[in-house]
Amino acid sequence: MRLSGKTAVVTGGGSGFGAGIARKFATEGARVFVADISADNARKIAQEIGGVAVACDVADGASVADMAARIKKDDTLDILVNNAGVTHLPAALEDVSEDDFDRLFHVNMKAVYLTARNFVPQFKAQGSGVILNIASTAGVSPRPRLNWYNASKGWMITATKTMAVELASHGIRVNALNPVAGETPLLKSFMGEDTPEMRAKFLATIPLGRFSTPEDLGNAACFLCSDEASMITGVAMEVDGGRCI
Repeated sequence: MRLSGKTAVVTGGGSGFGAGIARKFATEGARVFVADISADNARKIAQEIGGVAVACDVADGASVADMAARIKKDDTLDILVNNAGVTHLPAALEDVSEDDFDRLFHVNMKAVYLTARNFVPQFKAQGSGVILNIASTAGVSPRPRLNWYNASKGWMITATKTMAVELASHGIRVNALNPVAGETPLLKSFMGEDTPEMRAKFLATIPLGRFSTPEDLGNAACFLCSDEASMITGVAMEVDGGRCI
């Protein structure tokens, strides 16, 4: 019960790593708002864990403001997990369409700005709060043909560090997790095609020989968002089976 009495929101919580984090938080005693662009996915996970479903498009300012108002009306937030993310299909950097780039920019980067605008003032007022950004090993050790996705996750790692420095004096901690590719809906997009050969190629780059799982991310997220990590801020922790060594 390391998160007993805490309230958290997990964006992109309706599937993949976000669902794993939401499940772990609930198991550890937190009240969890499961935010997802898919209302059905959010509802499914929320019902499973006894949480609250919130339909939200994190790339849209009005939608994020509505989510924040919904949560503030119901509870005081302690933990914000910026997990929602997208990628583009593997391609030469100059061949990625402008529409795909704009979507990636809005979901992977602008969303962190939007949630900060809506929740940081509350965290400052209460003198506490934890923000966890789900970045990627792609921001540390980039793979070819995923250029703009890699860049967006590098941005998130830098954003995490600068947020941590600026918000520390207000009692707010900010950290990131860097998972390697995992068993999530994005896996096929990273690989371009989900075949045994392509999986073997990806796994060959991971010393522990397996993908990250939602449970792996949930366990790491729980630690960084708990009081056990009260002296940890500004880190981007790899949960990658040795991929970045």
